[in-house]
Amino acid sequence: MCLGVPGKIIEVTEKNGLRMAQVDFGGIVREACLEYLPEANVGDYTVIHVGFAISLLSEEEAKASLEMLQEIIDLEDELGIGYSTEKIK
Repeated sequence: MCLGVPGKIIEVTEKNGLRMAQVDFGGIVREACLEYLPEANVGDYTVIHVGFAISLLSEEEAKASLEMLQEIIDLEDELGIGYSTEKIK
């Protein structure tokens, strides 16, 4: 199963000729490539898959996705099958 996780772009830079971003996933910041989304800017929410921004979404859509992911984590924790040690914010 593939998973794309929504995050907020907090910085846009260039690295080795590629448009890159620092993306905030509820307090965890990771680098992602923006080459597939040249229209993406600071403040936008995007879905990241294997280090690449693959689509833009609204803040409401991002929050709804994160809430759903948190529910899955909570259920896995309740059932004793989860891998999470920290809640998504």
